[in-house]
Amino acid sequence: MAKDLIVSTTPQETRVALLEDGQVSELFIEREAHRGIVGNIYKGRVSRVLPGMQSAFVELGLERDAFLYVDDVFEDIGENLLTPEEQGGNGHARTEGPIEERLKEGQDVLVQVVKEPIGQKGARITSHISIPGRYLVFMPTVEHVGVSRKIVEDDERRRLKSMLKEIRQEGGGGGLIARTAGLGRSREDFERDARYLKRTWDEVRAVAGRERPPLLLHREPSLVQRLLRDLLSDEVVSIRLDQEKEYRRTLDLVNELAPEMAPRVRLHPQGQNILEDHGVASELERALRSKVWLESGGYIVINQTEALVAIDVNTGRYTGQKTLEDTILKTNLEAVSEIVRQIRLRDLGGIIVVDFIDMEERKSRQKVMAALEAELRRDRSPSKLLSVNEFGLVILTRKRVKLSLERLLCQPCPYCAGAGTIKSVATVCSEIYAEVRKLAAEVTGQPLLLRVNPEVARALSGEEAPVLRDLAALTRGEITVHGDPLLHQEQFDVVPR
Repeated sequence: MAKDLIVSTTPQETRVALLEDGQVSELFIEREAHRGIVGNIYKGRVSRVLPGMQSAFVELGLERDAFLYVDDVFEDIGENLLTPEEQGGNGHARTEGPIEERLKEGQDVLVQVVKEPIGQKGARITSHISIPGRYLVFMPTVEHVGVSRKIVEDDERRRLKSMLKEIRQEGGGGGLIARTAGLGRSREDFERDARYLKRTWDEVRAVAGRERPPLLLHREPSLVQRLLRDLLSDEVVSIRLDQEKEYRRTLDLVNELAPEMAPRVRLHPQGQNILEDHGVASELERALRSKVWLESGGYIVINQTEALVAIDVNTGRYTGQKTLEDTILKTNLEAVSEIVRQIRLRDLGGIIVVDFIDMEERKSRQKVMAALEAELRRDRSPSKLLSVNEFGLVILTRKRVKLSLERLLCQPCPYCAGAGTIKSVATVCSEIYAEVRKLAAEVTGQPLLLRVNPEVARALSGEEAPVLRDLAALTRGEITVHGDPLLHQEQFDVVPR
């Protein structure tokens, strides 16, 4: 599969699109004023221990304290703060037991962010540190050797595991995992990566041993650097950038990581919009809409809520050519690839419920599930299919570590306050009648002024005019309507004159 990285940089933000066979599959946005913190390592201080939730809050110097669950507490959390020369019996925590026996308020801890703050929730953190490199992930808190699940050849997996065990023993311990980019790489490549990661960890601990919390000890690289570290492979046919400084920086990094790929780094002509030229801008706009049309004429509807994401599949304008079951199956199969692409594009996470069109035949449901599983294997974020039933409902979970594209680029509507709907004009007119009826005994015979939104005022002079006649009869007085554009459609005032 041919991949292209399209990079647009401004002083305020960086936008990167990953194209697979010419189609936008993932979008990444990083704003300089609000850089992501996933992967950052901090020296923090426990601010509260909550036995009832088996968790603790840790002060990191962020807007809100971070959340640390008991299972994410490393048994030797105190020793993490010591250099190798200082390690001994001091600071050794309990290896099991409830959170209140493992952490105390005011205790210093070394932690890493695994999930961005979302909404009113603080960051999710762990004391099981992992530092990714080009070919390896180094985990200083465990004694483990592993290989990426995407490396499937048995001989290669055995070769890598054997090699990593030797490197780990020679390097003084810690866990090592071979990344997908390590496929076929030499021992020298892995040793160089391991030395760099071990040196980074030693520097983190050295600073942690000298300074007081809260303190940022290690920051993840910039967005472009992270993507090059994680995605650079022979499948990447081009890396296109629209800013000279970022182009030079990227070229230097590619020369360091994979010199043979340097010719694939290209500078986009000045004066041209790189995102528009590669179809990224239109895909970005499309990714912010709830309805996405399919080529056949069917469509999917995507709605995000606080707890989950709901995706509905519809046949739309597609009527098929054979049987109803065949039409439904083709629509569902076409929807599968678009659903997974939209999940990746919008970076949707948590619980995702997909409502496929009901299929009568079991073999049809099996085909759709097999297609969904195949598409999800192309996704870099871990996901799991939980269930499917005869009504077409599929539930899956996808790891969520940061805000979705919609939450990043948009904010709740100030008019509807994020509800997505407001009361209709007819409903507001009914509420006006109910309010005046409550006051009728006090205002009988008096003229009244109704201050309403202009849309409501137009309705009261048109299709809702009977409401005014009924109110006039009820109060036995004159009623004047004044349209005030500063009033919300749901707001109104009843003022005696």
